[in-house]
Amino acid sequence: MDWTLEVVIVPVSDIERSIEFYRDRVGFELDHHTVTEHLEIAQLTPRGSGCSIVIGSLPSQQEMVPGSLKGVQLVVADAEAARAELVERGVDASPIQVIDPRDGGTFFGFADPDGNTWSVQQIKARGERPLIPVEARQRFGAEQDA
Repeated sequence: MDWTLEVVIVPVSDIERSIEFYRDRVGFELDHHTVTEHLEIAQLTPRGSGCSIVIGSLPSQQEMVPGSLKGVQLVVADAEAARAELVERGVDASPIQVIDPRDGGTFFGFADPDGNTWSVQQIKARGERPLIPVEARQRFGAEQDA
């Protein structure tokens, strides 16, 4: 049986500000944003990822302190290009650190407006062999463009 991690809850204090940060600055896709009289919830997905983040006002989300999520790791094929993209969009990203010269040993990080932190690891092989093939990246059962 496969066990796939598909959602990480990110505790935030301001849902609208967080949507703007993750969508417009970090570049995640906004999958949906639902507002009712009882709740507000948004799901955003990094390009090429099978795992999304969810921010909102559900009871389980309210149990977490905004900014308490630390070190969630993203993977990119080119750390320099990824960091430059974030900085260009106004994200304060840390300098790149090479912990090990082998593939997988290069990192940088950033934080969202609440202080939730993200680590970004470079794995060059992801550029040649993405974990999720491009043709399989449609979301929520959407029909693939021909």
